[in-house]
Amino acid sequence: MTARTLDGTALARTVRGEVAERVAALALRGVRPGLAVILVGDDPASAVYVRNKVKACEDSGLHSVQERYAASMTEADLLSRIAALNADPLIHGILVQMPLPRHLDAHRVIEAIAPAKDVDGFSVHSAGQLMAGLPGLRPATPLGCMKMLESTGVSLRGQHAVVIGRSNTVGKPMALLLLQAHATVTVCHSGTPDLAAHTRSADIVVAAVGRRGMLTAAMVKPGAIVIDVGINRDEAGKLCGDVDFAGVAEVAGWISPVPGGVGPMTIAMLLSNTLQAAELAAAATHQAP
Repeated sequence: MTARTLDGTALARTVRGEVAERVAALALRGVRPGLAVILVGDDPASAVYVRNKVKACEDSGLHSVQERYAASMTEADLLSRIAALNADPLIHGILVQMPLPRHLDAHRVIEAIAPAKDVDGFSVHSAGQLMAGLPGLRPATPLGCMKMLESTGVSLRGQHAVVIGRSNTVGKPMALLLLQAHATVTVCHSGTPDLAAHTRSADIVVAAVGRRGMLTAAMVKPGAIVIDVGINRDEAGKLCGDVDFAGVAEVAGWISPVPGGVGPMTIAMLLSNTLQAAELAAAATHQAP
C-alpha cells in the first residue's frame, strides 16, 4: 500500500480562493477585512512566518498591517498597542507572533486581545467557546487539519482518532474538534506508556509533539489517515515532521507531508478566521440601531 498525499498547498489554494470571493462580496458592503500581525524581537523563523501571513493576506484581498518591535519592548507598551488595535474598526483580527521575548507574559498578551479579534483562537474565551461547542474562532492549525481530513471524503463519525500532543494551541483543540465531528478520541503525550499500542488501533493519527520521526510505520494501522503537524529540521537543516514519512507512507491510506501539508493550511485558515471576524463585525454594525 502507498498512501495518498494530503496536499496542503493545493487545498490551501482552494480555501484562499473561497476567502477571496467572500472578501469581494464584503467589499460591496464597504468592508475590507483587516489583520494586524505583531512581531516582537528578531527571531528569524518568526519573521518568515509573519512575512508569509502578510503576503497571504494581500494575495486574498485582505488589508494587512505588520508591526515589528524591538525585543526590548515593554509589556505595558505591547498591551497598549493591542488596546489601540482592539479599538480600530479597520482591524478585525489581531495576531501576536509567538514565541515572545522571555520578559513578556504570553498569556497576559493573548488575553489582552479582544475575543472578537482573536483570530488565533488562543484566548481563554475562545477555548471556552470550543469546549462548550459554541460558535467562535478556532485555532488555525487544528482547523486546517480538520479541513484536510474533510478533503479525504472519509466520515469521522465513529472513527478512532489518536492525537499525539496536548498543547493548548494544537493538541487539546484538535481533540475537541474531532469530538465535535463524532470521532472517538484518545489524547497521548510524553506520559503515555506504550504509545504504539494506541496508534496501531487508530483510524486517524495526528502527530503534534515536535519530535522528528517519532511516528514510524510499525506504529500505524494499515490504511490509517496520518496528519503530521510537527515542524523540525534534520541534520542537513531540511524541514521535516514528526512522522517518518517514507516509512509510514507505505502503510497509511492518507498522509500529509512536511513541508507542504499543515503549514499552508494554517495560514489559509487564519485568513478564513479574519474574514469570519470581519463578517460578524459587519453584521453587528448593520443590526445596531
